[in-house]
Amino acid sequence: MKNIVIGVGNLLFKDEGVGILAAKYLEENYKFEGDIEIIDGGTLGFKLMTYFQEYDNVIILDTVSIEDKVGDIYRLPSDVLLGLGQYRKTAHEVEIVEMLEICSVLDKHAEVTIIGIIPEDIISVQIGLTKTIEDKFMGLINQAITDIENLGIKVEKNDEQKSIAQICKGLLGSYNDEYDERIPNDEDTTR
Repeated sequence: MKNIVIGVGNLLFKDEGVGILAAKYLEENYKFEGDIEIIDGGTLGFKLMTYFQEYDNVIILDTVSIEDKVGDIYRLPSDVLLGLGQYRKTAHEVEIVEMLEICSVLDKHAEVTIIGIIPEDIISVQIGLTKTIEDKFMGLINQAITDIENLGIKVEKNDEQKSIAQICKGLLGSYNDEYDERIPNDEDTTR
């Protein structure tokens, strides 16, 4: 069976990037024994349709727009997701549900599960998670690991663990207004 974990969202809008950071966190901090890929789906939207058709199991890590407590984590299998009209609030949520609707009429499509967290702030333009979502982040990771293990994949922690901030700085050089030191450009710009 082909399995994939896809982190979706946009790292530029605070908690909207939690899915991407979760996928990268799994990739950096764990070893997986079995057939599984982990990718950054970013804002690919309808381009994710290929994964829905080519894989047996798709786990999407994302925010969810459900009226509940910030930081609550939801596990939404595709059949439940299709019945949640109020879920469709952000552009990629609309696209994911529309892809599921299209796939539901095809002969072969993946079992899709969304593991999502209710965000606090997806509007502010800043790289990094809110404190509330940071505090609940490991709950999202633990649910993803449970789902991955339920697919028959062995999951083991790496000896060295990277923090969310280290992972985000590795991707973009910044996390909540903390910046990595940059190597100066070797080219002489005074000519």
